[in-house]
Amino acid sequence: MSEDKKNADAKAPEQAQAPAPKQEQPNTELTINDLTALKQIIDVASQRGAFKPSEMMTVGSTYNKLETFLSAVAAQQPAAPEGTKGE
Repeated sequence: MSEDKKNADAKAPEQAQAPAPKQEQPNTELTINDLTALKQIIDVASQRGAFKPSEMMTVGSTYNKLETFLSAVAAQQPAAPEGTKGE
């Protein structure tokens, strides 16, 4: 029993310490720019032959969905006034 008490005493200082500060969560937000970059990555990878022929249907289908989504998002965004481009 005295060993149990020693073990409990040895753990006590660890439990008395202040909790570790919270680590910042990594940015998990996925933006339109990220999706555009993914589309470009798929395009480059397919040009370089990174996909097996059996994978091309899935890659192509995903690429088409991504392209359709990005086109729909671009159509929903209001056109920027001409004076604001490049500033």
